[in-house]
Amino acid sequence: MFLGIGLAVVAAGIGVTLMSTKGAHLEIDGRVLHVRVLSLNPNASIVVLDFRAKNPSDVQFVVKNVELILEPASGEPVTGMSISKADIDNVFKYDKIIGPKYNDVLSIRDKISARQTVDRMDGARFELSEAAIDARKSIKLRIEDMDGTVAEIVEKKGL
Repeated sequence: MFLGIGLAVVAAGIGVTLMSTKGAHLEIDGRVLHVRVLSLNPNASIVVLDFRAKNPSDVQFVVKNVELILEPASGEPVTGMSISKADIDNVFKYDKIIGPKYNDVLSIRDKISARQTVDRMDGARFELSEAAIDARKSIKLRIEDMDGTVAEIVEKKGL
């Protein structure tokens, strides 16, 4: 009987410890809001991804690297060549066909504070046609923190 009570007390202590440190585990939750494609030529396109990212932890997320990875309808996933913040601004300035710019670009050293939700965008060039990008299975935004934590926000086509 004393063994059972002792085990219950230890289990309760471990549970309380894990729940009290949950905010210290850095993570990013999010969802894709909008995907836009601009054809550059028959075999190359720019993809601009608008997304919402939420940092539910008590720790600030500092961006080290951002990548867009596209999973085509057939074949291996393709990592896009990132586009700089200035170049994305030029795309929206001169190529009105892509639509309005809703959010700022998420770039290196940007911060997502603890318990903060932000709307941002990212862009990349893919050596794929607009039709191939439109037929994709999914597109994934991969964000890496300075400390090595990686967050992935995935858009599933058709959902």
